[in-house]
Amino acid sequence: MGDIISLIEDMTTRVTTLAWALFLLTWSIGWAIRGSPIPIGRLRRAGSSLVEDSVWAAFWLAIGATVFNFITYVASSLGG
Repeated sequence: MGDIISLIEDMTTRVTTLAWALFLLTWSIGWAIRGSPIPIGRLRRAGSSLVEDSVWAAFWLAIGATVFNFITYVASSLGG
């Protein structure tokens, strides 16, 4: 049973780390494009869209991390 708990904890850590890395990458690229002195309006709007999408990603990341932590808690409680 300990192997299942450690597997769930390891997967939780990996998924959360990957999600945060993707969020930070998207957010930084969005702000770089949005704040750049590029005269192309369509590209600047894409940067704004990336920033908005990264805010939604942060929300869903928080919800997902909460669900994963709950699953880990239940698995560790059942495992003893």
